[in-house]
Amino acid sequence: MKVTPLMIASLIGGSVEGDENIEITGFAKIEEARKGEISFIANPKYAHFINETGASVLLVSRDFPKPESVTATLIRVDDPYAAVASLLEVYQQQKPVKTGIEQPCYISEGVEVPEGAYIGAFAYIGKGAKLGKNVRIYPQAYIGDNVRLGDDVTIRAGVKIYEECEIGNRCIIHSGAVIGADGFGFAPLPDGSYEKIAQIGKVVIEDDVEIGANTTIDRATFGCTRIGRGTKLDNLIQVAHNVELGECNVFAAQTGIAGSTKVGSYNRVGGQCGFAGHIHIGNNNEFGAQSGIPNNVGDGKRLIGYPAVDALKFAKTQVYLSRLPELFKKK
Repeated sequence: MKVTPLMIASLIGGSVEGDENIEITGFAKIEEARKGEISFIANPKYAHFINETGASVLLVSRDFPKPESVTATLIRVDDPYAAVASLLEVYQQQKPVKTGIEQPCYISEGVEVPEGAYIGAFAYIGKGAKLGKNVRIYPQAYIGDNVRLGDDVTIRAGVKIYEECEIGNRCIIHSGAVIGADGFGFAPLPDGSYEKIAQIGKVVIEDDVEIGANTTIDRATFGCTRIGRGTKLDNLIQVAHNVELGECNVFAAQTGIAGSTKVGSYNRVGGQCGFAGHIHIGNNNEFGAQSGIPNNVGDGKRLIGYPAVDALKFAKTQVYLSRLPELFKKK
């Protein structure tokens, strides 16, 4: 089927400026796009690419100024980035969905596989597991005893979900993630050795959560480690035992959250941040990359550095530090 700017605009509530009937053959990054492809400009710092791109169609904001020399067709929308996300979701939905049970795999006696489910080769489904509608469990995944998976859950290849853990509806867990491994709990003994503390809790992941590749979420010592609705965890993140994350948080890669820390909702965390244990983080905060957070944080803060301080204060400090060589010379 021929896809045109007019069709795209109708899907995302946009308006076409230019040839509305040219054929769109695919998506591309703006700096690599060629004739027939569609790209977008969401960030003003990439605006200069409009004079260089080979794209035939561009998604832009409604107030984006179009240079006279540009011949590309524009589709104007309220939010170009959100529009691209919607289009990519439509594209993704057109791909064929795997169903059925591949062999060899192991499904414990008494486990019901719902209609529309997919169980990949070499997957293991433990005793007492509950599988929701349309679950997709890819090859070599491990689903432990009494695990509960909600509807429309995707478990990618090689994921390990230990016993008793609960995964909500529409969650996606990417390859190599480990959910429910023992928390890091050891009691020091008089002779300098350590005795393992049994970790008898579980992990509860609420609806619409996405867990990145090779991320680990430890089970609670008792009770549960909880990931709130809509939270997104990048690759290579460590969530320790008894941590509680609220709703719609975003954590970038290589962040570590120590045990029993509680994080509110709508926080945005840059890569390689470290949170100390047993602290409380409020709502709507931003943490710059490589920040260290040793203490409680309230609501609506913008912090960066180690230890994390207000972002404006951090920027001023960096200016002062850059002037230190000049100050020493004056002496």
